[in-house]
Amino acid sequence: MKAVVTGAGGFLGSTLLRRLLERGDEVLAIDDFSTGDRANWNGLDSYPGFHPLYGDVCETFAPSTDADVIFHLASPASPVDYAELPIRTLRVNSLGTEQCCRLAVDSAARLIYASTSEIYGEPAVHPQPESYWGNVNSIGERSCYDEGKRYGEAMCTAYVRRYGIDARIVRIFNTYGPRMRIDDGRLVPSLIAQAIIGAPLTIYGTGRQTRCLCYVDDLVDGILRYADLDRAPYSVMNLGNDEEVSVKQVAGMIAELCDAPLRFDTRPARPDDPTRRRPDLTRAREAIDWQPRTSLRDGLAQTIAWQRAVGATLL
Repeated sequence: MKAVVTGAGGFLGSTLLRRLLERGDEVLAIDDFSTGDRANWNGLDSYPGFHPLYGDVCETFAPSTDADVIFHLASPASPVDYAELPIRTLRVNSLGTEQCCRLAVDSAARLIYASTSEIYGEPAVHPQPESYWGNVNSIGERSCYDEGKRYGEAMCTAYVRRYGIDARIVRIFNTYGPRMRIDDGRLVPSLIAQAIIGAPLTIYGTGRQTRCLCYVDDLVDGILRYADLDRAPYSVMNLGNDEEVSVKQVAGMIAELCDAPLRFDTRPARPDDPTRRRPDLTRAREAIDWQPRTSLRDGLAQTIAWQRAVGATLL
């Protein structure tokens, strides 16, 4: 298969990229490394199907690219990154998405758009099914990401209706694992980095807000199963873990696995931070026979081992 992966230098993109190369696919990997990490491509030159392209997907694209499938994962994806890069976040999910849609038309390729659970906002429906329209603050501090992704979904859908492309939207819930940048402000790598050095664990708000954390290998498996379907019964699919845990529970497990003292550095809640988040995975179970298989404890242990091995610390 000939694939294009945008955001291929990021945490999720590089994990997907490796899986595609390992199974023998030919991959055009695109990233400008505004939030990705060049180290995520280390060792990939040995794969004959690896074709790296440095550039902004909004501006740099290979117009003659021949592709069977396009995975559009490019976007800042953490509160720290999209707060620092709000315009870039909006551009990559609008102009960048249209670039991918045009390529899908020109090459008759399947398009997989990486959306997010953030499109549900502070949900009034729990758990969140794909049919739920969401409850989003369109001018809040997170709106560049929330609304950027919602616009990207609308762009894909418009190209489906106008040009008949095969576009599939994956709404990704909180995902963690090796190769996450530890300084991007997301929950798991930040807490692990603090626990490794015995520092207090930073908690925003009460710590009772819930998350459903999916290990990255499970998430990538779901994306590939969805992408490989000849005919998808659904154009939108939630992917994530539906085991709901509180932020303080996650912190406690990390402290235990790191053999660190459980002390908290409590800070004010972040603006528009959802209090509850849990995917309805009915479609994923029915359509692609998928559900996460890695327990939170095992996934955290593997992530901790990786952060220790690379010497990842925040302080």
